[in-house]
Amino acid sequence: MKTRILIVLAMVFSMVGVAQKSELKAAEKALKAGSSTEAKTQLESISGMIGGADARVQAQYYLLLGKVYADLAKKGDNAAFKEAADNFNLVISTEEKTGKKKYTDETRQLMGALTGDLVNSAVEDNQNKNFKDAAEKLYMSYKMSPKDTVYLYYAASSAVNGADYKTALNFYNELKDLGYDGSVMEYKATNVATGEVEVMEKFQRDLMVKSGEYKDPLDEKTPSRHAEIVKNIALIYSQLGEDEKAISAFSEARADSPDDVNLILNEANLYYRLGDKEKFKELMSEATNVAPDNPDLHYNIGVINMEQESFEEARAAFRKALDINPGYVNAALNLSTTYVNEGNALIDEMNNLGNTKADIAKYEEFKMKKDELFKEGVTVLENALKANPDNQGILTQLKNIYGALGDTENFMRLKKILGE
Repeated sequence: MKTRILIVLAMVFSMVGVAQKSELKAAEKALKAGSSTEAKTQLESISGMIGGADARVQAQYYLLLGKVYADLAKKGDNAAFKEAADNFNLVISTEEKTGKKKYTDETRQLMGALTGDLVNSAVEDNQNKNFKDAAEKLYMSYKMSPKDTVYLYYAASSAVNGADYKTALNFYNELKDLGYDGSVMEYKATNVATGEVEVMEKFQRDLMVKSGEYKDPLDEKTPSRHAEIVKNIALIYSQLGEDEKAISAFSEARADSPDDVNLILNEANLYYRLGDKEKFKELMSEATNVAPDNPDLHYNIGVINMEQESFEEARAAFRKALDINPGYVNAALNLSTTYVNEGNALIDEMNNLGNTKADIAKYEEFKMKKDELFKEGVTVLENALKANPDNQGILTQLKNIYGALGDTENFMRLKKILGE
């Protein structure tokens, strides 16, 4: 009886093996005929048997299934890219276990082609603003070809463009941990006919120089991307509200790029959001040293000093902004406001005085000083009005100051201009 059972089992396994080989041949034939859908159906019909098949049959099965999905991906099925990659990897891992690598070389070539298709599809996704799909495909390309770390870099960029900051942060941190530099050697030469410097492959550049059509060969390394990566990590931590990590990342990024004014400003904004206005002022001052001709930097320093009632420092900053850009309306409005705010503070003191002779004298002193301050504010705005005669903000603020001064003539003049 035992002998019979063994014979029956052997016959069953033999039939299964024949079925597997038959379906594999049918799938291969369908693939060659260009019918990946039919090939997929053939392969799915034996999927339940593959787990018990020998390693060679398993590797062949995964290879054919990878080819099927690669073909479907090329025809527009985005989900097929991952299936193709997974099956190609199964071919390699299956053959690594046995040491018999019948299909490994072919599979690696197919993976290279699939990676190219993935990257091309990701480029198209980026052009169509499908940034999430682009990021996923580029990351998959990197996992398929880890030596091409640039795919991971572009995956991070696509994730940022799609506002998927957590994914971008993971990618940038992975790049940082890998020590990714991103710099490459460019081979340049000057076109004799046009005088333009062109970038070529090294062998082509050398041939063109020998031909005499190009001259002045130059080997030049592109800048490292490390500073950009560390900077983006800091910015994303700040964007995500992970303040402690952001502060640490900004410190590292600033060490790499001490003169990056945008980096200084973003760090300054982080401290402003955290309520550390002294650190904000310190960083903004540092930014003006790096970019002294940027009026916005001086303007922002003025704003923070005005909020802290450091009026002289605020005025110096607003005047610097106006020196650089005389048409900077907000700088003029805020410069005028510093005088008005200081004058209003005197009004509060005037209202707290009593009726004694000394208090009355003090009242008159404060009133004179307040009026002088308001008139300074008027002078600033009248000058600004010359360059911006129709600006509603300047006209309205000027009218209000004249009203506070009791200057009815100018108050009515401004009302008329405003059409009130």
